[in-house]
Amino acid sequence: MTDNVSASMFSVFRNRSFTLLWIGQLVSSMGSALTALAASILVYRVTGSALSVGLMLIATSGPTVLIGLVAGVFVDRYDRKRILLLSDLLRAVLIFLVPILIPLNINWLYVIVALTSAITQFFDSAHASILPEVASDEELSVANALMAISSVGSMTVGFAAAGIIASGFDIDWAFYLDAVSFFLSGVLILFTRVPSLPAVENTSLRAIGQNLKAGLNTVRTTPILRSLFIVVAPIFLIFGLQNTLILPFSIRELNATEFHFGLQQAAETVGIALGSLIMARLADRIREGQWLAISYLGLAIVGLLYSFSPVVSIAIVLMGFSGLINAPSYIGRQLVIQRATPREMRGRVNSAFFVVRDLMFVFGMALAGLADVFNVRTLFILSSFALLFAGAVVLFLPGLGQPAAEWKRTLALLRGAQAAPRLGLGRAASRSEIDRFIQHMKELEGMTSKERDELAAQTLVAQAPGGKIVVYRGETSDMAYFILKGSVAAGYIKDDDYVIANTLREGDFFGEIAALTGAARTANIITEEESEFLVIPSKVLKDLAGRHEGLRQMFQTTMLERLSVIEAPHSIGMDQALLRELRTNVEE
Repeated sequence: MTDNVSASMFSVFRNRSFTLLWIGQLVSSMGSALTALAASILVYRVTGSALSVGLMLIATSGPTVLIGLVAGVFVDRYDRKRILLLSDLLRAVLIFLVPILIPLNINWLYVIVALTSAITQFFDSAHASILPEVASDEELSVANALMAISSVGSMTVGFAAAGIIASGFDIDWAFYLDAVSFFLSGVLILFTRVPSLPAVENTSLRAIGQNLKAGLNTVRTTPILRSLFIVVAPIFLIFGLQNTLILPFSIRELNATEFHFGLQQAAETVGIALGSLIMARLADRIREGQWLAISYLGLAIVGLLYSFSPVVSIAIVLMGFSGLINAPSYIGRQLVIQRATPREMRGRVNSAFFVVRDLMFVFGMALAGLADVFNVRTLFILSSFALLFAGAVVLFLPGLGQPAAEWKRTLALLRGAQAAPRLGLGRAASRSEIDRFIQHMKELEGMTSKERDELAAQTLVAQAPGGKIVVYRGETSDMAYFILKGSVAAGYIKDDDYVIANTLREGDFFGEIAALTGAARTANIITEEESEFLVIPSKVLKDLAGRHEGLRQMFQTTMLERLSVIEAPHSIGMDQALLRELRTNVEE
């Protein structure tokens, strides 16, 4: 059983593009950790000022606040692979210049760190946006967990290496090694397959502003993204405050040394890596929002226990538990963003969350100044109670929270799918229902009134209460489904346990690839509540794809994404005539 679990968990590494991205992050994160610690050590050596070290942190965080959202707009408008390559190349050159320019003036270090941080905003947005395109939805939870392990593990090695270099070698070597790491990351990305987005011709400042507004509007109008945005703002403020309080708390309240502080940081890092490994196995067992709530509530409880720690040895153990419990919050947050955001909006939405993260971190670090006025233990206790409240709020926010009874009901529905009644054939669609459908499908906005009437005559509308089976795993069908109202749960058996893969809501589309290719369905899909579907036959769907360029591109991209992460030959089960049609536009 254990061997099967391990094979399943690490099978994503059979995906060449994911493996290259994973190794690239491992190498570059290690180098970034080298520079982060080396820069702080170098500044303190030259200036002897704690304020100067604080300014270095601001140089790191400031660019996120200033250009983070704009970076997301560019990521969504241009080739993401080229953005990744250019970012790595520019960062390699800048970091290589640090040892050359520092003897001239220490201020060059601040400039280069700020520029590197600004470029990193473009890289991070592009990197977060392409992960759902090189890993399938079923692999996405494991992929995020393994990426977290790569990042945290490499940072641990990087910090340790920086300490060794700073104490026994010329510190310039830390920057040279980081430059090499960025170069190697770029080489790996060069061989990564990343599906491209349609080219955008309008690159005016006005168009950029409109795209920025569109990205923020996506967060505002998508319930689960809006809920996540609301909750992460205070959460990151609390994280920024507590992270800054750990050092003074250790020294003042626990009579610890800087060495003991380092042990606490190491314990937390090991905990995060272990938690990420566990999440690779368990992430799909419950919904993302529930992982967030579990993580935040667990962190609050550990934070309270840490606040009352009598000795440093207990504090070190609790920091390890803190890292372990922290992993689900990162992975759950990434899954929410990746699964709820349209692919053409992922850069902007990821950037919005990066900005709020770093901005609230800075505010939290500023609040740490209260430790000079109030007892640091009291501040830790109060912030832990605030985190406890925020975790409880997650349980009730739209899209994130789900009562336990409802969760059990969903599992019961999926487990009993074989005995559930099937969705009926439905009735002819009306023109108003077609208009509702097109409101969600911008690729079809250009359809004339006559074309909409014809589509209504060729499609069906089916209604069903909760508990109706829509699609059986393993069956074939020539029908695709668009959710006009309600929600459905998709699930499948994995390691003898039932996994809820996703919940689809109004505006979501499913079954179109299977309908077009004749491939078997990959999950049971059953209604969670009273729902309404627009049912589109395969022939009609093919006709729409043939007449509407945007829809054709969407189908082509979706097919290529899915084919890139399965082991079967690309020709199996595919309608070759359809593939030729879908390729026509790109080849032109």
